[in-house]
Amino acid sequence: QVNLVESGGGSVSAGGSLRLSCVGTGIAFGYNCMGWFREAPGKQREGVAAIEIDGTTSYSDSVKGRFTISQDNAKNTMYLQMDSLKPEDSAMYYCATDACGGVNGIIYGNSAQGTQVTVSS
Repeated sequence: QVNLVESGGGSVSAGGSLRLSCVGTGIAFGYNCMGWFREAPGKQREGVAAIEIDGTTSYSDSVKGRFTISQDNAKNTMYLQMDSLKPEDSAMYYCATDACGGVNGIIYGNSAQGTQVTVSS
């Protein structure tokens, strides 16, 4: 059984940084497509960043250049480093797996409970 647990969310001021973590059990990181999507009230689910089995990464245009996805396969942990945060980045962020196809595919992945990110102006 796959279990994903996100952490690292919080409240920051615009321009600040946060690093989200996703620890997984029952799944081998590096052998599955992984990524992050976010949901904000009144907005569509948005794929933010994804990493394919071959290590290829992709980002949504809204976060490109500011967010970085990475993973430590030995620790079965994936990260999302978020820099230069903007108020429009405020959302619930979800770690997801088992959905390839970059940021367009990860929105259909299996996810966990999410972690809230709030960016104030």
